[in-house]
Amino acid sequence: MARKKFLLVLVIVMLAALVFSALNPQSVQLELAFVRINLNLGVALVTALALGLLLGIFVKGLWVAELLSERGRLRRALKAAEAQVRELADKHS
Repeated sequence: MARKKFLLVLVIVMLAALVFSALNPQSVQLELAFVRINLNLGVALVTALALGLLLGIFVKGLWVAELLSERGRLRRALKAAEAQVRELADKHS
């Protein structure tokens, strides 16, 4: 069910991008380092949005990976502390 919702949203977003680029037919010139590219304004904006979205997902993925690593480290430290508490409790019993 979630996959169908995702595909529906994806199709709607693609259609919106298509309409947006059709409504903005002006030509713009992009200068990227040593390359000059003439693009439709709508295509340039949709491409910039898509690249920004992908970059954001990538950065968020790195952040999640860092959090998962920290969670593993904290779990190991907790197990070691629990073992130490059990050991001290056994000594005093």
